[in-house]
Amino acid sequence: MKNILFVFGTRPEVIKLAPVILELKRYPDEYKVIICNTEQQKELSNQTLAYFNLKADINLDCMKPNQSLLEVQSRILTALDQVYKNNTIDATVVQGDTMTVLCGALASFYNKIPVFHVEAGLRSYDIYEPFPEEVMRQMTSRVAVLHFAPTEKNRLALLKENIDDKHIHVVGNTVIDALFCLSDETMQYAAGFFEGHNIDINDKLVLITAHRRENHGERIDRIIEAIKYLAEKYTDHTFVIPVHPNPNVKNKIHERLGKYNNVKLLTPLDYPLLVYLMKNAKLILTDSGGIQEEAPSFGCPTLVMRYETERQEGIDAGVSVLVGADYDKIVSLSEDILSNSRENTRLKAQNPYGDGTSSKKIREVIRQYFT
Repeated sequence: MKNILFVFGTRPEVIKLAPVILELKRYPDEYKVIICNTEQQKELSNQTLAYFNLKADINLDCMKPNQSLLEVQSRILTALDQVYKNNTIDATVVQGDTMTVLCGALASFYNKIPVFHVEAGLRSYDIYEPFPEEVMRQMTSRVAVLHFAPTEKNRLALLKENIDDKHIHVVGNTVIDALFCLSDETMQYAAGFFEGHNIDINDKLVLITAHRRENHGERIDRIIEAIKYLAEKYTDHTFVIPVHPNPNVKNKIHERLGKYNNVKLLTPLDYPLLVYLMKNAKLILTDSGGIQEEAPSFGCPTLVMRYETERQEGIDAGVSVLVGADYDKIVSLSEDILSNSRENTRLKAQNPYGDGTSSKKIREVIRQYFT
């Protein structure tokens, strides 16, 4: 039996690793799964774990108010040091590009334990877009032993960095697996939630998420101004914004958008509620990486409020458009969609990020690795 440590700390990491954890747990004679939550996003990560009927074996509680990136990294590394001292680990699985991912990979490497990197090979090639994630995922690739790349484009990026092709496996993105975990009962619960909050879920719904560090400051100001214009022009549409708790974002959004009756400001939503909104949205405005991958499964046009994206496949397939924090682009492209009917703006292209079988492919690669 192999002891497999999963290290994560944010909601997107939970969503994308949960299908892999559940898949390995189907083979208790082969794997002992150890779940470690750094709690980089404490409430959101634990909330999402519960949705998948999972619970962390180890909680590190690493976050403190107003920490710098250096302070966060040092706290997570120090806490993980004890995890490796107190447990026998045969491999560490990390996902994506957060501070937790880098720290999990480094701590495992320092203990000479192989690192398996889920969602490997995403690149923007601009170390400040997204910041600091681009550097974190590149550094993680240097120490990983198995690279689970979502797409062929990601595989080619790793090959350019002299990663051995035999260690790269194109498996699709596990976020699509997670979508298939949603039951009819869960969707009914989501419908009841929004009805209870007096939010009409119809064919004139706009979902907006904005939280990335590089969009703080003047960029978030331009984004908010664009949303204000759209809310004032399309008063028959409902604009739903799950507001990120970071005060750099939260305070500005509430101060400048809170007065509009058709703008619904919510606290961060758990996973099934967010999926329900994506499924029903007419338009999505986002700077989120995960939503770029999930929205194509529902045929929803998506404007990506970033200047660089490591998810170029969606741009190439025409399921999303890169608009940055450009007021004019956000407004004009949104108008093209909002002035038309939802039925006429649905996307027909297949989701370029996966077919829902990624976790099974990952489990098979892990089995081969150990045998």
